[in-house]
Amino acid sequence: MTRNQMIALGCGGAGCLGLIVVVVAAGLIYYFGRSYSTNRNYNYNYNINTNRNDNLSSNDNDNSNTSTSSSTSTSASSLTDEDKHKLYQAALMTGDDELLRRVSVKIGLMTEDNTYSDTYEQFVTDHAGWVIRNLRFIQSISTPEKARAYVDANFPE
Repeated sequence: MTRNQMIALGCGGAGCLGLIVVVVAAGLIYYFGRSYSTNRNYNYNYNINTNRNDNLSSNDNDNSNTSTSSSTSTSASSLTDEDKHKLYQAALMTGDDELLRRVSVKIGLMTEDNTYSDTYEQFVTDHAGWVIRNLRFIQSISTPEKARAYVDANFPE
């Protein structure tokens, strides 16, 4: 066997291995995405109370008191994209549909009425590349118990 033939075999083998990794990753993404997006009938009741108090007062002496207070919860914008991908992946790996729905709502992929937001499709597309780049993290939460522990420790409720 000539040197060029050995190089060709090595390159072909490396390319084939890379293709296998991409196909497996795409299959996992398809499986998890499909199992999550199947039609399910959810019946949830929510009570949301928002108290907001805006007090503005002033007098004629050019002294003014301005007091504004509002109560808000931690929003999806306070999470980095990396944190969102980690939470989403961990929630997927728990196998708990309700937890995945709550995480999806919190990171802005779904609305409270269980419809996908405008950012869902782009996030899932980006998540496919994120999965390939973060296999070490995925291995660290490889069981549903480890994944749930990660979500419990990092989910800002």
